[in-house]
Amino acid sequence: MENLDVNKVILGGTPVDLMDPEPALELILDRAGELGLPPMGVASVNLDHLHHFGVGGRWEGTLHADPASTVEWLYLLDGAPLVSQSQRLTGHRWPRLAGSDLAAPLLTRAEQLGLRVGFLGGSAENQRLLARKIEEEHPRLLVAGMWSPDRDELASAERSEQIAKDIAAAGAQILYVGLGKPRQELWIDRYGASTGAPVLLAFGAAVDFLAGRVQRAPQWASEHGLEWGYRLALEPKRLASRYLIDGPQAYIKLRTASCTVPPVVRERPSSASPAPRTPGQFTGLEGSPDVVAVVVTYNSGGNIGRLLDSLRAETEDLTLRVVVADNSSSDDTVEIIRRGNPDAIVLDTGGNLGYSAGINIAMRSAGDAPAVLVLNPDLRVGRGSLQKMLHRLRASRAGAVVPRLTDADGATSRTLFREPGVTRAFGDALLGRHAPNRPGWLATIDLSPESYAHPHTVDWATGAALMVRRNLTDSLEWDESFFLYSEETDFFRRLRALGGTVWYEPAATMVHDGGGSGSSAKLNALLAVNRIRYIRKYHSSVYAAAFRGAVVLSEALRCWKSDRRGVLQTVIDEGSWPQLPGPTRSDSTDRRSTEFPAGAVIIPAHNERNVIARALAPLAPLAASGQIEVIVACNGCTDNTAEIARTFEGVTVLESGEASKPGALNAGDTAASLWPRLYLDADVQISPAALRGVFNALVPGGPLAARPAVHYDLRGAHPIIHSYYQTRSRLPSVRNGLWAGGVYGLSEMGHRRFKRFPDRTADDLFVDRLFAPSEKSVLDVEPVVFCPPRTLRDQIAVLHRVYRGNSEQNAAAGQATTARQTLTEVLRSVRGPLTAANAAVYLGLAIVGRQGAKGSGVWERDESSRVLGPTGSAGP
Repeated sequence: MENLDVNKVILGGTPVDLMDPEPALELILDRAGELGLPPMGVASVNLDHLHHFGVGGRWEGTLHADPASTVEWLYLLDGAPLVSQSQRLTGHRWPRLAGSDLAAPLLTRAEQLGLRVGFLGGSAENQRLLARKIEEEHPRLLVAGMWSPDRDELASAERSEQIAKDIAAAGAQILYVGLGKPRQELWIDRYGASTGAPVLLAFGAAVDFLAGRVQRAPQWASEHGLEWGYRLALEPKRLASRYLIDGPQAYIKLRTASCTVPPVVRERPSSASPAPRTPGQFTGLEGSPDVVAVVVTYNSGGNIGRLLDSLRAETEDLTLRVVVADNSSSDDTVEIIRRGNPDAIVLDTGGNLGYSAGINIAMRSAGDAPAVLVLNPDLRVGRGSLQKMLHRLRASRAGAVVPRLTDADGATSRTLFREPGVTRAFGDALLGRHAPNRPGWLATIDLSPESYAHPHTVDWATGAALMVRRNLTDSLEWDESFFLYSEETDFFRRLRALGGTVWYEPAATMVHDGGGSGSSAKLNALLAVNRIRYIRKYHSSVYAAAFRGAVVLSEALRCWKSDRRGVLQTVIDEGSWPQLPGPTRSDSTDRRSTEFPAGAVIIPAHNERNVIARALAPLAPLAASGQIEVIVACNGCTDNTAEIARTFEGVTVLESGEASKPGALNAGDTAASLWPRLYLDADVQISPAALRGVFNALVPGGPLAARPAVHYDLRGAHPIIHSYYQTRSRLPSVRNGLWAGGVYGLSEMGHRRFKRFPDRTADDLFVDRLFAPSEKSVLDVEPVVFCPPRTLRDQIAVLHRVYRGNSEQNAAAGQATTARQTLTEVLRSVRGPLTAANAAVYLGLAIVGRQGAKGSGVWERDESSRVLGPTGSAGP
C-alpha cells in the first residue's frame, strides 16, 4: 500500500509489506472503521501466491502493477521460505502472518469494536458450522451475512455484481473472502468496491479453519516450516499439484526475483495539442485525437459499414480519427466508406499487400495520436469499449490492450495465447482444445474460462483488435513477410522485447463476425507455414525443425477434415510454399524507391583474410556504383587482408601498423564523408536490403542509432554452444541492445554524442550506453548473419574478452556490474524443461567467462568459425 509506514520488499515479483502481528491487526481494524477510503484487500503471500501472481504467473502484475484497480492491497508475509528470503534482504527476521493465524484474532477484536463481519466462500455446511461456533464463542459479534456461491456464479459478472450488491446492502465492514487462490484475489480486485466493505480478507480456507473443519498443523510443524507437509498428508489429492509441482517453480521465483522496492519511473506528459471534440464525427488531421483507428480492408463491403457505425458511436466519449487502408478491393468497400463515412480517411495500398503492409501504410498517414487502434473490418465495437481500453492503456502503463471478443451469439472467443514453442506445439497437436487445464507449457492457446473473466497480462492475442501506445508503433513496423497469420504473434513479441506489456481488458467487448480473410485449405496451409516461418525467425534451425515436426503431426492427425486437405503436403513440401497466397501489386504502384540511400560502411579488420571477401561481396557493387562508401580499416594485419579487400572495386582500404579496433574505427570515421554510418565487424554478413533498412531508419527525426536483427548461424557448433545462444537470443538486453551482433549504425546527430571511439574493448557497448531506449532501435529488417564459435574452448575465450570489455566500460562509466540483471533475464526466459536446460548452460558459461575476464589484455580471438564462414568479432 502506497501510504503505509511499513517495510517493503519484492518477493518472487510480488510486493510484500513486512509487519509485526499487532500493527497489522491495528491497521486492518482501523481501516474497517473508516469511511470514504478505497477498499483495502488483504492477501497472504505464500509460494502459491507467487505461482499465480509472481514473475511468469498467469496473473503477474494484475493486482500490484495495475493502477486502474479500485482496491488498495496489503500483502502479508506467509510461509517459511518467504520469511527466510525477507530476512536475507532486510537483515531482520519478520514474523509469518498467515490468514489462518489472523482470522480468529480479527473476529475477537471485531466483536469488541462492534464491527459488522461477513463471510464469502466455503460450503453451505461449513458456514452453518461457523454460525453455530460464532454463537457459542462470539455471541456479541455482528454478523452481516454469509454467502456461498458456486463457481458458475463467481464466473458470471452479472451474478458477482449482484452478490456484491447484497453484501453492500448487509453493511459488512470486514468481509472474509475464502474462494481459494487466485479466484479470491481476482474477485476482490474486480468487485471489492461494489461490496461497500472497507476491508476484504483474501484468507483462503478461513471459513473452514474457523468452523473447525480443517485442523491446523501442530506447532512444531509450523515452527520448522513443515506445515505444507502436514496439509499435504491430510489432503493429498487436492494439494499435491500445489506443493509438489507448482511449489518448486515458485521457490525458484522467490530466490531469483526478489529485491528491495525499486524506484518508480514516471512518464513525461505529452505536449501534443488535443484535437477538437466532434461528437458524432471522426476527427480530421488537425490536432491529436485520443485514438487513431487503423482498419485494413479487402472486399469488406458486407462488414465495413457496421464497424464504422460502431466507431462513430464511440465519438461521444472521445476524439477518434479513422484511417482505412484498402487492399484494392474488387467489391464496393471503398464506395460504401466514402458514401456513408466521408470523414474517414481512405487510402489505396495499390494491391492486395496483406494485413501487415496495410497497417504500415495506414500508419504513415495516421497523424498525431497517443494511441493506435488496429481493427479487423468484420468487427463491431461494443459501446464504451474504446474508453475502457484507453483507460487500461493509461492506468496500467500498458504497451498494448486487447478486448474481449465474442461471436454473434455473445459467447466469448478464445483469443489469448502464449508464446509459441516446441512443447506447446506438440501439446496442441495431440490435444487440440481438449484438456483445457493442462500446463501452460503444453498449450499455446489459453483455454481457461477464468482467464477471460479478469484483466491480466498476456503474451499475445489475436490481431483482430488491439490498442497500442503510439510511441511503440512508431518503433515497430509490422513484418510484411507475413502476408496473413503470425503477423500479430511477431508484432506482440517485438513489442514485449521493447518493454511493453500486453493487457487483456474483458470490460471492453467487440463482436467478431469472422471470415474477414475467408477460410480455405490454402489459407489453412498458409497459417501452418507461417507458424514455422515465425519460429525460424527467432530460433535455431534445430529448434525450428522440431517445431515443424509438431506442425506435421498436427496436420497428419487432422488431414481427414475437408478444410485441411492438402495442408499436410504443403507443410512437408517446402518447395510449394512460394505458391501460397501472398502480396500482389503492380509495378506502377511500388512504394519502394529503387534508389539506394547514401551512407558509409566502416569495417575494422585484423587478419581477416578468411572472411573479408564474404563481408564485402554484397556491398562492393553499391560502392562501385558510388551509392555508398565502403571503408576497410586494416589494423595490425600480418596477413593479406588488405590485398583481398583491394580486389573489390570501389572499396577504400586503410592500413595501420597498430592492432587497435578503436583506432581503426576512428581512422574509418576520418576517411568517410557520408552519413549515416554503419560499423560492421569483418566476420559479419549484411545484405543490401538490411543495409538499406538501417540507412533509411537513420534519417533526421528517426532514431539516433540502430542495428538489424541478428541470425546466429550455429551449423557445426558444439551442442552446448547451441544451448548458450538459444538463451542469449531470448534475453531482452540482447534483443534490444546495439552490442549484440557485431554491427550498429549511427546518424550524424547520434555520432555527435562522442568525438572519438575510446581506447577500450567493447565499442558497441560504449555506443549503446550513449542512447536512451527511445533513441535507438533494433530494426525489423533482414537479419545479419553472425557465426558464433564452433568449439567450447573458443567460446570461453571470446567470453573472457567480452566480460573484460564489459568491466572496462563499467569502470569508465562508473557503473556497477549487470550480473543481477542478466541473472533475472535468464531465469525469466525459462518457459519449460528445454529452456531451463539452456538457461543452466548459459549461466554456467557466463560464470566461466567472468572468472577468466581478468587477463593480460590479449585479444582472445575465435578462429574456429572463421575457417567455416562469417563469425564473431572484427578486431582487437
